[in-house]
Amino acid sequence: MDSLVSTAWLAHEMGASDLRIVDASYHLPDARRDARGEYEAGHIPGAVFLDLAELVDPDSPIDNTLPPADKFASRMQSLGLGDGSRIVLYDDSAIKTSARAWYMLSRVFGAHNVAILDGGLAKWKAEEREISTGQPALRERHFTAWSDTASLRSKADVIALLESGGEQLVDARGAPRFTGEERETRAGVESGHIPGSRNVPYKALYAPDGTFKDKAALRAVFEEAGVDLDRPLVTTCGSGMTACALAFALHLIGKQDVALYDGSWSEWGSDPETPKVLGPA
Repeated sequence: MDSLVSTAWLAHEMGASDLRIVDASYHLPDARRDARGEYEAGHIPGAVFLDLAELVDPDSPIDNTLPPADKFASRMQSLGLGDGSRIVLYDDSAIKTSARAWYMLSRVFGAHNVAILDGGLAKWKAEEREISTGQPALRERHFTAWSDTASLRSKADVIALLESGGEQLVDARGAPRFTGEERETRAGVESGHIPGSRNVPYKALYAPDGTFKDKAALRAVFEEAGVDLDRPLVTTCGSGMTACALAFALHLIGKQDVALYDGSWSEWGSDPETPKVLGPA
């Protein structure tokens, strides 16, 4: 299974015994949308609801940080996502949260066959494909609790790389937030960006219909922003969500030496001791 699958492919594969479809929609508070309620009102047949809002570390002071491995494995098991499943993720979110689910599953918690549905639920609906309501019956399957932190960076790691220059930071936030022209809405979080970061707003990765741009266009987006694709990269954003869209797009163009700063600007911008820069890259 490819990492990016089409609606036509999914419609053909539906019903396969090893296929699991997952609604990974999550919305920022200011969107005033109920992801679970929308899922129950209409989802791709057979899809289960991931609930990214709950799948976090409850002991972290930072928004949306990754959950412990045992919590993640327990959630996967309860949804019927087993070690041998082919997992197709989709969302109906403005911040493209299926990429966050992809990063958690395939880069951190050990799943081996994970894809994103290109265009998500919006494209599925636009093509007038079948929609289900309510919740499907679930049967637990074993999902091994396993975690690999090699693709994650902490605040201390980022401070160290500012000295070493070994990895390049790429920020997925919109340009006004990156430059500091637009103030941060989280209380106690300063404006600006991490020194040396390049800015690739995540929205630049997508075509007007919500599908990913082709590989040549994706490569051009990064290169035009001054990203050196020969260097190892660390993606960042506001709270670790849209940074995963950058990581997935980089995966599509064949770049694998990419890590995630999960704390992102929520952590960096709230620390008065960390260096911050205003203006363009």
